[in-house]
Amino acid sequence: MARQRTAEQDPAEQDPAGPETAERETAGPETAERETARAGTAPAGTVRARRRNPLVIAALALAVCAAGAAGWGGWLRYEASHDDAASFARARDDALAAGEQAVQNMNTLDHRSLEKGLDSWEQSTTGELHSQLVDGRDAFADQIAAAKTVSTAKVLSGAVTELDQRAGRAGVMVALRVTVTAPKGEPAVKESRLLGSLTRTAEGWKLSALGQAPVGGTGG
Repeated sequence: MARQRTAEQDPAEQDPAGPETAERETAGPETAERETARAGTAPAGTVRARRRNPLVIAALALAVCAAGAAGWGGWLRYEASHDDAASFARARDDALAAGEQAVQNMNTLDHRSLEKGLDSWEQSTTGELHSQLVDGRDAFADQIAAAKTVSTAKVLSGAVTELDQRAGRAGVMVALRVTVTAPKGEPAVKESRLLGSLTRTAEGWKLSALGQAPVGGTGG
């Protein structure tokens, strides 16, 4: 009879730790992790997973810096290239405008205002061409005064044929329509193409040479 009571003893009396301890032992690793987290301690595997490798962080930082430096360097090269192109375009436009005006001046002369016209010739030129005009000014003035002619010129088109900013040299080709009016007879109209050499001076671009363009030539 005593043996039967022992076998039928309450399970709670058989396990002194009680049902709660038994449940934790059989609940598996997930329950154990939750219990450990509530206790304030994370599993060792979880701590290792959350840590960052310092070498990986350094490599990422270097990659970001390198990408930024490459982008900045590319932008600086673009800016320099853009500035050079803009500077060349401005110099080309300045040379063309000065060349067209100088060629027009050299083909415009009125016997009624000779001094003004000859001053314009000299102001538009430099170098050897300028010296030739200064030396022959008086003789040329006498010829125009005797002929009593009026010459006017209109620029039809123009182009820069060469430009060397560093050396301060440029070339232009200008198409003109020149009208010469004499005291008697009808005005004579002639179209021609002239090639001019320009030299940059302290006062801007000026003609240093002027001549007729070859027939059928392109001027460069």
